[in-house]
Amino acid sequence: MRSDKAKKGIERAPHRSLFKAMGYTDEELARPLIGIVNSKNEIIPGHIHLDSIVNAVKAGVRMAGGTPMEFPAIGVCDGIAMGHEGMKYSLVTRELIADSIECVATAHAFDALVMIPNCDKIVPGMLMAAGRLDLPTIFISGGAMLAGKYGDKRISLTDMFEAVGTVGAGGMSVKELGEMEKCACPTCGSCSGMFTANSMNCVTEVLGMGLPGNGTIPAVMAERIALAKKAGMAIMNLLEKKITARMIMTPEAFENALAADMALGCSTNTLLHIPAIAHEAGVPFDLRKINAISERTPNLCRLAPAGNDFIEDLYAAGGISAVLAELAKKKLINTKLLTVTGKKIADNIKGVVNRNPAVLRPIENPYSKTGGIAVLYGNLAPDGCVVKRSAVAPEMMKHSGPARVFDSEEDTFAALQKGEIKAGDVVVIRYEGPRGGPGMREMLSVTAALAGRGLDKDVALITDGRFSGATRGASIGHCSPEAATGAPIALVQNGDRITIDINAYSVTLEVDDAELARRKEAWKAPKPKVTKGYLSRYARMVSSADKGAILT
Repeated sequence: MRSDKAKKGIERAPHRSLFKAMGYTDEELARPLIGIVNSKNEIIPGHIHLDSIVNAVKAGVRMAGGTPMEFPAIGVCDGIAMGHEGMKYSLVTRELIADSIECVATAHAFDALVMIPNCDKIVPGMLMAAGRLDLPTIFISGGAMLAGKYGDKRISLTDMFEAVGTVGAGGMSVKELGEMEKCACPTCGSCSGMFTANSMNCVTEVLGMGLPGNGTIPAVMAERIALAKKAGMAIMNLLEKKITARMIMTPEAFENALAADMALGCSTNTLLHIPAIAHEAGVPFDLRKINAISERTPNLCRLAPAGNDFIEDLYAAGGISAVLAELAKKKLINTKLLTVTGKKIADNIKGVVNRNPAVLRPIENPYSKTGGIAVLYGNLAPDGCVVKRSAVAPEMMKHSGPARVFDSEEDTFAALQKGEIKAGDVVVIRYEGPRGGPGMREMLSVTAALAGRGLDKDVALITDGRFSGATRGASIGHCSPEAATGAPIALVQNGDRITIDINAYSVTLEVDDAELARRKEAWKAPKPKVTKGYLSRYARMVSSADKGAILT
């Protein structure tokens, strides 16, 4: 066993004495040592209950003959961090999580790992660590929040952010807003729509790193606890069979993940995280393959914010297994791949049926013949930019309008609240990229305020920052290269015409090359917004968004 180097032999008597200081017995130390990575905290709704998941995992590990040893991982709640300086500290935690798990798992020579994440950056951070360490590893998330209800309408966090814009436009009173905020998030769990957290939990299951049900079983259901026990038992099976993370996270598994991403209409943030995870797993990744996958993969789900269904509805329809079964009908996924069940995908989905074709469209009757995400290219974004096209109104799939340029999220939000952004505009928000932000903030406050004012079908947004998975509308993020490098997005001026054609995968700044060259010559790099601490180091080391915003 790998852990023998920390516990076996005469020379390890000092080490054993330290274990015994914590109450471990010789019998426990003779068994495989399983690291249980617990991201529980009291600031994220998706993590407040994770001790119950951890306890169930530990029970499963013990039942199967292992010794569980728990250690922590940090997390940031994107919703609570949204709209202020705190959002700069969201994406950047992904690397901290991966690094800290690497440190603890290696320093203590664990034989295998059980990862217990739930929300936005925690899931990809842990997947990155899994790919880097290449140990037997399994994931069990905390599960999804149930949808809220306000009056006769089922709602989610998206509705709360949009309601702020509605209040600003005079369409809702402050009192009504207060009543609504009591209803929007009724349980613990990752926010109830196909936002980034649930997108990544679903992707984890498709990659083969989580048991069937990992992506969709609601947090408050007993089935989630039972799944956690099964995960604890399953890790011992993986250890016995010597099945490691990289044996599961193969190039073909990432192709499957991208196909499911398109079918589900996942968050655009997946196209930051999947390349970063692939990098750690040693799998080459080219963003340009996305559109080819999108072209052949139909969109089968329209969960919030794209529609009125929620993760709990997808669970009731059969979950990710049912999605994979639909895609397998037309051989859009490889079902011969290994998973943490110790079996192949084909075995896992055998006999699975789609229990609600209204929530999960059959492959023969998709919402659209193409996938939920598109990568646009053009002179404004030579290395690409990303849009969740399944959440874009039909009338905005093609749009051309004058640029309204802002150098920060705050300036944009202030102009919006003053009513200065008009129908037809293309809002450009720059210097919010991985380096320029730094930290590549999500800007749900802006997009939700637009929707709350009824402008989501009239105004497009383009940024080198990010948009939340809870965003809907023609919100185009990850514009690469970013403005802080002097890229084309840094050269846009108010009134320049920008033309977007999402189904043609194009975004064009209607300014001739000679003029852009003159502007480039006159451009001066702005002073760094942060000059000390982790964000400063991050800004110096981070790659562009099209590479996954990895540290180099």
